Amino acid sequence: MEWRDEGIVLSTRKHGENSVILEVFTETKGRHAGIVRGGTSRKMTPILQPGSQVAVAWRARLADHIGSYTVEPVRSRASALGDRFALAGLNAVTSLLGFCLPEREPHNALYQRTVPLLDLLDHEQIWALGYLQWELGLLRELGFSLDLQRCAVTGKTDDLVYVSPKTGRAVSAEGAGEWADKLLPLPPVLKKQGDANDAEILQALGVTGYFLEYKLAPTLSGRPVPESRGRFIDALSRRLDRA
Repeated sequence: MEWRDEGIVLSTRKHGENSVILEVFTETKGRHAGIVRGGTSRKMTPILQPGSQVAVAWRARLADHIGSYTVEPVRSRASALGDRFALAGLNAVTSLLGFCLPEREPHNALYQRTVPLLDLLDHEQIWALGYLQWELGLLRELGFSLDLQRCAVTGKTDDLVYVSPKTGRAVSAEGAGEWADKLLPLPPVLKKQGDANDAEILQALGVTGYFLEYKLAPTLSGRPVPESRGRFIDALSRRLDRA
């Protein structure tokens, strides 16, 4: 068995004396692991950093074996390593992909959104908004899409200010009634309105975070959402405090 593809390095873990098990998010094979012989060497370590774009060839005797990779660099994103905000964002993306995606299941549309997001890591002022849109896409890809076009109660499209934590649908002030304090806020940035400042993005990430933690995570053997996402939220909060 053999295939070739391009992908994003998600993680590595040591295997034996000088090899690693490499996990890559590829365009056609999804999240896929394999052994890299000599993966701990000085030559390979920089190539196998999380977020790096690599070309991989996978080989195994049988399809259900872990197999082995040969890896060639395509594009480094090492510039993120020197910036705390960019590094926190990169780690949030790679860890969420490793957390959410089933092994060996293609998610081409998500892959096509992830590559340009990581390529924007050097653009700090727009990256948080890009990340929010990516996280909404991640939820949508995994069956937890938010429906924010019209009120779930009245059917109207105006005055939408809440999100139902149960259904992920928008709710208007009129439709909320006495249940308003049970609902999540719906900041304008989630409706693609307004200036999309950091304060609104943080509020919106609180909404997507709710669905990651209380809707998606319970379907994944109850594992908690990766701490790296929380560290990115903290980094964005600190940036807002400095503004």
